[in-house]
Amino acid sequence: MVRLYIKCSEFMVKYIYMKNLELDNIFIPAKIPSKKLMIILHGRGDSAEGFLALPEFLAIDTMNYLLLDAPFEYYTGYSWYPLPPNQLSGIEYSSTLLTKVFDVLFRDAFNAEESFLFGFSQGALLTFEFGARYEKVLAGYIAVSGYIYDEMKLLLEMNEDVKASHWFCTHGREDTVLPFEKTQEQIAFLQENGFEIAFHALQKEHTIESHELAMIAQWMKNIIH
Repeated sequence: MVRLYIKCSEFMVKYIYMKNLELDNIFIPAKIPSKKLMIILHGRGDSAEGFLALPEFLAIDTMNYLLLDAPFEYYTGYSWYPLPPNQLSGIEYSSTLLTKVFDVLFRDAFNAEESFLFGFSQGALLTFEFGARYEKVLAGYIAVSGYIYDEMKLLLEMNEDVKASHWFCTHGREDTVLPFEKTQEQIAFLQENGFEIAFHALQKEHTIESHELAMIAQWMKNIIH
């Protein structure tokens, strides 16, 4: 479980819930109104609340944020899919729900081409497994400390247009939850097959670091100018 905190006593999150979506969520509007959106997928055992401070870390005033809760209860939080070796049914179910959510979001309210998908751990897997298959291409995809369920099948079923989009992936060399070497090999395979992925190996465990968020924020700002 990841919790993001900031050293800012005056920080107060103003948020609302989008009630017409398939998944429970927290929506944090942009400080400057826009049709840009960052959709955030948490890891196993966490929830949308675990990422409430992310907008303050990224400091992109024109970005709206939608923090989603996964569909399955897992102790005090939620999960996107069961533990190995039974992941597939959950991945497919969660992908179906995410498709419905994205279809609503990008019908009128937000622009897919100006939006980002961010996932940590299980959420990172869905960023690849769902994000690469979805019919609309986003401005960028961010996968932190995750892996890919089946990279060969993904290449066969993906939306080919997402290859040319922007992908940012990080993984910790000291990660004891999801092995660094496996993810590194999978990313290399996707890169060899046309994916434009910026892969960063970091000295960290299975977590998100503040300097990592600074890298992500700068990468996003370079894309949206």
